Amino acid sequence: MKQLLLVFIGGGLGSSLRYIVGSYFSSNTSTIPYGTLLVNVLGSFIIGILLGELLKNHTLSNALLLLLATGFCGGFTTFSAFAFENFELLKSGNYTAFLGYTLGSIALGILAISVGVWVSKVIA
Repeated sequence: MKQLLLVFIGGGLGSSLRYIVGSYFSSNTSTIPYGTLLVNVLGSFIIGILLGELLKNHTLSNALLLLLATGFCGGFTTFSAFAFENFELLKSGNYTAFLGYTLGSIALGILAISVGVWVSKVIA
């Protein structure tokens, strides 16, 4: 039950922050949903740092991983919004934005995890 509560609290905080960031960065003038892109890249970076810490020091407890990785990052990042926004880009016929957003999200997400792992190795 404690694990479920940790995921619940982290997920609520992550989802709330995602809403704030998404609202702040949403724009009717751009076809690319930069708010979702930003939270997905930031979430990947945070998971990269957590993974790097775990690999380097084995100091992260299971409870902290549940709170931060599963809960917070799971609530903060959003594949369903990513998929919906891509669907909308396809439906509108904006194939260039669809391709850029999809490939950019995947590439930047993987890069952010890699940088997060690297940062966790550099920080003592």
